[in-house]
Amino acid sequence: MSEHYDLCVIGSGPAGEKGAAQAAYFGKRVVLVERAPRPGGAAVNTGTIPSKTLRETARYFSGLRQHGLYGVEYRVKPDITLGDFMFRERAVVEAEWERIGQNLARHQVTVLQGEARFTGPATVEVRRFKEAPRTITADVFLVATGARPEHPAGVPFDGRIVVDSADVLSLSAIPKRLVVIGGGALGCEFATSFAALGARVTLVNERARLLTQLDADLADALRQEMTRRLGIQVVLDTPVTVIRVEGDVASVTLGDGRELVADCVLHCGGRVGHSADLGLEAAGVRPGPRGFIPVDAHYRTTNPRIFAAGDVVGFPALASVAMEQARVAMCHAFDLRYKTAVSEALPITVWTIPELATVGRSEDEARAGGDPVETGKAWFRDNPRGQMLGDAEGFVKLVFRATDRQLIGASVVGEAAGELIHVPAAVIQAGGTIDQFIDAAFAYPSLADTFKYAAYDGLQRLQKRVSAAMQPRASTRVTPPGRA
Repeated sequence: MSEHYDLCVIGSGPAGEKGAAQAAYFGKRVVLVERAPRPGGAAVNTGTIPSKTLRETARYFSGLRQHGLYGVEYRVKPDITLGDFMFRERAVVEAEWERIGQNLARHQVTVLQGEARFTGPATVEVRRFKEAPRTITADVFLVATGARPEHPAGVPFDGRIVVDSADVLSLSAIPKRLVVIGGGALGCEFATSFAALGARVTLVNERARLLTQLDADLADALRQEMTRRLGIQVVLDTPVTVIRVEGDVASVTLGDGRELVADCVLHCGGRVGHSADLGLEAAGVRPGPRGFIPVDAHYRTTNPRIFAAGDVVGFPALASVAMEQARVAMCHAFDLRYKTAVSEALPITVWTIPELATVGRSEDEARAGGDPVETGKAWFRDNPRGQMLGDAEGFVKLVFRATDRQLIGASVVGEAAGELIHVPAAVIQAGGTIDQFIDAAFAYPSLADTFKYAAYDGLQRLQKRVSAAMQPRASTRVTPPGRA
């Protein structure tokens, strides 16, 4: 005998939780199936929350958060373990379990633990060890099963010496020598956190710069701080050809012939969607080659009953975006006149040391698009709050159209970048111009005041451009032969 619901959600990560709550908020009868014993998915249990908590702990105990302002040097004790640093992480994760459980209970969402698998276009079977299978039918399904680290062929992952981004937080000790492969967000985040904990870190990236999806100014600022402040060796534009493990040591051979020796190798490559065991083919849905599920603008799959959201659909694979995708998907699934599209102004934060954040288009993207653009920049070292915090290298950068001064992008490097980025995000969302920063009154002293001076810098650059264009051109004379 089957149980019928308006909505069946598979996965309790950010997309699953928010999608279930959105539908239930509008009176739908919802069941959520989670295979793990605890909710939250990778975001809470193995990814976002644990890695960011480790970063904050590393900043605090290494003294990097204090910036050496008071003449006191901090060093991590040599015998401290990774488990010591993860004490706070456990408290945060447990608090998230409690919050998610309360949220689902408040919305009267039925929660089932077990493995869900489609057996037809509108039916899933839920299996749990030592229990009889349960058959669930629903009007709508939301697949929110997330993604996992990709394991390329030839990389000898063992969870101890060669690890992925999920395994690394389970290491028994902080490695003395760490090689990080990959210059994306995860690779850079872990490289800076472990360097702050005292590891000797080498980061290898096959591309010519770090974080290719971000503004080049941010990537350059991070690379400089990695080497200057944290002592990280950054190797760019160089592939890894071979990884070997001998005993308790790994060797990494680079494309230029160099060999790196490490106690641990962290491989931060791509990710693959968690879709292989869902039986989607029985429901008429075929995942892509890396397990990501193709969806349309409303997050609907090729089966009109089945929607998908979050990391399982691929880029941009951010928890904040996953939540919005799921909410939008459910509004379209049940024709709710509430939230019809995910915002185009998506703040992205990279939790490195220093912190990076961006929203909208980068300068390179804007110029490549053919728009006449100008930029404005202001440094934290010229801001009283920045001086108090000792953040001399932090800055704010604005990208705007030269024709009408409309803000189209912004970036922040330094203290509280992940918080500050929401200021320009709101302006971009509203279609505003940099004049909104000029007209606004910011608390004093505050880092947010830096946006005003970045806007002033942009106006000054724009005025110089206009003035240069109005200057009469120098006459061009052709010198006759023999009179040079």
